[in-house]
Amino acid sequence: MAPPEAHHTTDPVPSSSPFPDLRGQGLRLRSWDADSDADAEDWLRGVSDPEFQRWNTPLTLISDLDGARGLLRDRVRQQAEGTTASYCITDESSGTTLGHISVNSISHVFSNAHVGYWVLPEARGQGVATRALRLAAHWAFTDLGLHRLDLGHALGHEASCRIAERCGFRYEGTLRGAMFEAGRHDTFRDSHLHGRLATDPAGP
Repeated sequence: MAPPEAHHTTDPVPSSSPFPDLRGQGLRLRSWDADSDADAEDWLRGVSDPEFQRWNTPLTLISDLDGARGLLRDRVRQQAEGTTASYCITDESSGTTLGHISVNSISHVFSNAHVGYWVLPEARGQGVATRALRLAAHWAFTDLGLHRLDLGHALGHEASCRIAERCGFRYEGTLRGAMFEAGRHDTFRDSHLHGRLATDPAGP
């Protein structure tokens, strides 16, 4: 029997995006819609959540819907260029937004990319990040044909460590001063680096 992450189908997307929707693991990963008020509101809720802000400091800090729409437009542009696959994680049955996952800095020259994700507060504890990561990683290694995926998180973020390891991303070391401190762009903190190769098993 094929592993669970292998069961996905692709759906057509607007011509502005070279990437398909992904289905599997009880989820649908679809492109964010920069013109959707609901998507902008969900994005703002996600990045404004105290738990998100505890572990992540985006380069562009947003605090209102206009900022969220602008950031989503940037994501759409990057997606059209083929450098970032930015997905809204939704429940496959209901369509409810659960979070975000992206395959960033896609390089076909070096055959690698970086993955990142967050989950809305009400969707935590349901394995959403694990399922979405399995689905996105399988797609990156098969459809995109990448060789390696990196996953980094702030030192001390044990939940992200467990998600990474469950999805076959091995802990490879601690990077000193590799991330912004919470809410700061002038101080830094250490991060854990996890990596998975296309030839690695998908997880325990």
